[in-house]
Amino acid sequence: MTDASITPPREWDARAYDTVNAPMNARGNDAVARLQLAGDETVLDAGCGTGQVTETLLARLPRGRVTALDASARMLDSARERFAGDARVSFVQADLARPLPLAEPVDAIVSTSTLHWVRDHDALWRHLAAVLRPGGQLVVDCGGAGNIDAVMHALDELGHGDHPWTYADAEETERRLAAAGFSSYDVRLVPRVSKHDPQELERFLTSVVLRAHVAALGPEAGAQLVRDVAARLPGGELHWVRLEILARH
Repeated sequence: MTDASITPPREWDARAYDTVNAPMNARGNDAVARLQLAGDETVLDAGCGTGQVTETLLARLPRGRVTALDASARMLDSARERFAGDARVSFVQADLARPLPLAEPVDAIVSTSTLHWVRDHDALWRHLAAVLRPGGQLVVDCGGAGNIDAVMHALDELGHGDHPWTYADAEETERRLAAAGFSSYDVRLVPRVSKHDPQELERFLTSVVLRAHVAALGPEAGAQLVRDVAARLPGGELHWVRLEILARH
């Protein structure tokens, strides 16, 4: 369900994202709560965005450190402003589709609402495993098989059948984690729902879900696609299927 003709732009509009990111923050905070932490670990936030979930993570690491990683310079700039003067946070601009340029391995990795934007999940899990200490933990929330099905169907009906996401199922993810060297893993598909008023829904689709389509089509055609998709979502609901992962290296 991917095609190279729809490629997610590396940059995000950080300000726009911060106005619509409540569903992602809720899922991110739930993921952080699943980490088993003593408070002195070094944790990689893989896809930190503007740092709102990173803030929750830091509250659990009074003696620890966070490496906040994102591909978007704008997202990282916003995160740097949020944590100005906090020596516990370092910042890395990197693409999760490539080997990660970390100076030393980390004790844990958390990633929320990010990894479905990476096409090659075989390479993705190898890159994450390579920077995780033996015995280190991985906690992930991302889109999984069946995620935003109504949006996918609307796009297909509107003639936009090329999608930029990798929505993997639990079985194939377990195989990939094992191949990447993870010794144990608990992988589940978990349904969630978010409800949006009409204006908020269009902003959310523009800034998050359909950002790759809008970038490919241009402002006018992109805005029309957003309106057409929004009209096909009864009650302004988005039905998510989240791929939730707990794993050990």
